[in-house]
Amino acid sequence: MVETTDQPAPSSATYSKRRRSPTPPPADPYALPDDEPVYVPLKQRRAQLIEKLSAKGGGGGVTAAAEKRKHEEETEEREQRERDEAEAKRKKREHQTLLMEAQEVKRLKAIEDAAKSEQQKREEEEAKILAAQAATRTTLAGAEEIAKGIVYTERMKTSWQAPHYIRNQSEEEHEAVREKFHILTSGDDVPPPIPTFKDMKLPKPLLEYLKKKKIEAPTPIQLQGIPVAFSGRDMIGIAFTGSGKTLAFSLPLLMFALEEEKRMPFVQGEGPVGIIICPSRELARQTYEGLQEMARLMEQGGYPQVRALLCIGGINMSEQGQTLSQGFHMVVATPGRLQDMLEKRKFTLAQCKYLCMDEADRMIDMGFEEDVRNILSFFKTQRQTLLFSATMPKRIQDFAQSALVQPILVNVGRAGAASLNIIQEVEYVKQEAKMVYLLECLQKTAPPVIIFSDNKNEVDDIQEYLLLKGVEAVAIHGSKTQEEREYAIKSFKSGKKDVMVASSVASKGLDFSEIQHVINYSMPKEIEDYTHQCGRTGRAGKTGIATTFVNMQTPEQTLLDLKYLLMESKQKVPPFLMSIEDPNLDANGKPIGCTNCGGLGHTIRNCPKLEENQRRTMAGIGRGGDSGGGGY
Repeated sequence: MVETTDQPAPSSATYSKRRRSPTPPPADPYALPDDEPVYVPLKQRRAQLIEKLSAKGGGGGVTAAAEKRKHEEETEEREQRERDEAEAKRKKREHQTLLMEAQEVKRLKAIEDAAKSEQQKREEEEAKILAAQAATRTTLAGAEEIAKGIVYTERMKTSWQAPHYIRNQSEEEHEAVREKFHILTSGDDVPPPIPTFKDMKLPKPLLEYLKKKKIEAPTPIQLQGIPVAFSGRDMIGIAFTGSGKTLAFSLPLLMFALEEEKRMPFVQGEGPVGIIICPSRELARQTYEGLQEMARLMEQGGYPQVRALLCIGGINMSEQGQTLSQGFHMVVATPGRLQDMLEKRKFTLAQCKYLCMDEADRMIDMGFEEDVRNILSFFKTQRQTLLFSATMPKRIQDFAQSALVQPILVNVGRAGAASLNIIQEVEYVKQEAKMVYLLECLQKTAPPVIIFSDNKNEVDDIQEYLLLKGVEAVAIHGSKTQEEREYAIKSFKSGKKDVMVASSVASKGLDFSEIQHVINYSMPKEIEDYTHQCGRTGRAGKTGIATTFVNMQTPEQTLLDLKYLLMESKQKVPPFLMSIEDPNLDANGKPIGCTNCGGLGHTIRNCPKLEENQRRTMAGIGRGGDSGGGGY
């Protein structure tokens, strides 16, 4: 029997009223617990560590290590970026045509050029011009030496020594003498300067000769240059016009010739001991006559006879036949005639150990470089080489040193600067008024006076005009015969003629000791020519006046060169020159100057000398036009 209870059975209504708690969502298997720390990158954690240690003010070693790790990470990231960029460029090149590459190169160059300053562009352009010039030049040496690779490294030795008391002086004492006379030297083991001719150990006849010439003490270039030459050293000598450079290289040659003759007398076919090469016939004759006079006085004083040979164009070499037949010690020559004599085997350079080039930069610049190189090919042994000039730019100095062995540079004043003994006056004169104004200028000083013009026809016109006005005048230029030129020089030097009208043939090296006034009828295009022309006055310590005519036909860059030269020489600068502005100034407002010719009013980009040399090269002109027959 089933037992029943009194409780009712559950109905569906009862289940519907009961509340149920919400079912939680399923758990995320990848979710982190609440107490798990958040991930911080390694780089950030290291940075926090460094910051924490820095804040505490300790742990220097740990900080340094951390810094090192940081630097390594940055380096690694940078290298990775570079690898990525390189890879990107490689992929880009794979899909790039040659035309696209060229356009990209152009674009990058344009950006680079825009970033460069004007000064950088100028310097790069000038460097290219200098490099192009240097590439056209070969070493200034003989063909055999170049072919065989002969390079002399040991300097020449001589028997001369400075006096004992001078050798015992300290280098500081020698430098004090150089500073006193404004002498700059460079090179190894520079011989000491000697302030008197007697201490140079010159023979008594030469001392009397110098005294007779009123040369009491050596000029700065002689004071340092003669000891250098006596020591057998190669040398580059730079000094003002009229400062006695000729004596500085003539005296050593004479003494070497006397020494060789005394050791073993010369006979037929022997000689010479040394050669002096000059760019013009007149300068060569002047140097030859000076050597002849000194040699004659030495012979009268009981010393052996030494003979000199003159080799210039325009003279009959039969006049020199007796000298050639006896044997001779010294040669003074122009490049062309000397080369011709050597090729015809009239004499040899087997015993020659002394070579001097007067106005060396002019010979190298004006087309004689190849002639000089051919002459060097006739030397059989090492020689002592000396280069002298008043204007020798750094470019020529660097090139000339290729032929020298451990050379010594002796510089008195800036190369190309005018002598401080000359009063330079600049007059603005219209072209049509020059002739009339010329007569007024002649009244400034007593004769003799030299008038320079760069045009041969103008030289003849000026002479004719002066003769019509009753002025005793002679003319000299490259188209005159040798007899006419020698007559002009002799009559002018002797005082028979008051005025000499000349082209640039008379501007280099010629010594007219009594000239008080030089008139530059036309301003030379090259400032070096102006310096040489003005240098015919104010010689040997005397003063002189140089008057220069300029007008609208004078190029502006030439006027700028003239302006800076006047300022450098502390001369009065006319207002019309001061008003000319220089477009080529450096950051300090100073003139940049030309590395080719040394002019301060232009750069190598518009150098008149460079333009003239290029014109000559293109025209195939071998030897410098109105150089006075120096070529032959």
